[in-house]
Amino acid sequence: MKYGLIAGNGKFPFLVIDGARRAGAELTVVAIKEETDPRIEDAAADVTWVGIGQLGKMLSCLKAAGVEKAIMAGQVKHVQIFSGAMPDMRMVKMLWNLPRRNTDALIGGVAAELEKEGIELIDSTYFVKDELAPEGVLTRRQPTDLERENIEYGLHIAHEIARLDLGQTIVIRGKACVAIEAMEGTDATIRRAGDLVNGNLTVVKIAKPDQDMRFDVPVVGVPTIETMVAAGATCLSVTTGKTLIFDRKEMIALADKNKICIIGSPGETNG
Repeated sequence: MKYGLIAGNGKFPFLVIDGARRAGAELTVVAIKEETDPRIEDAAADVTWVGIGQLGKMLSCLKAAGVEKAIMAGQVKHVQIFSGAMPDMRMVKMLWNLPRRNTDALIGGVAAELEKEGIELIDSTYFVKDELAPEGVLTRRQPTDLERENIEYGLHIAHEIARLDLGQTIVIRGKACVAIEAMEGTDATIRRAGDLVNGNLTVVKIAKPDQDMRFDVPVVGVPTIETMVAAGATCLSVTTGKTLIFDRKEMIALADKNKICIIGSPGETNG
């Protein structure tokens, strides 16, 4: 079986490469010029670079390599789609036929184009299942009563914005919304919350109610905690079994050092 990796930014693509290597799987990588870390060429033997709008080239590369199953790993910022990048005809046709241009529709459109070429888009965590968040408190410090109330409130609100595909992160203080994620990403949302209020923030990052594990899987890591420290956030809730935690040991150590609580929550609410 030949696998393909469509690599966005961040560490996720590198973890997939490592996981595929451990599994003895053959991997062809398509890297996005505007997003992918150039060091990916040191991590994988078979790498082809494409522009953000070069859907036709990406598909041709994967098909020519004999790829049967593909994985999308790493963020491609939504704003890149609207950045003035010149799309090829395959991308133009796909965009034209989309009913809307939110995350699910855009990446779902790419999945449909892959399927037309006989390539199945599979679970992005296929090679990295051990990186998914477990349930329960991961840090030394337990959440306070107020943080638990913030989480319960935040889960309800975050569930709604995730269902609407508006973002995955909400920042709460005193059971009130301080910041809600749109296109800017988790870290920028936390920073914005820190600019608005002074400390005691609870961050809730949630998977969509029917999260498609093929793409847009929630991710946290050391930079998340660094951003929380700077913003004065004290607690982080992530969805159990559907959120990737990168560099878990280092992330938890940094959280413990700064008395931040991290908890894996089921992602469901009581109403």
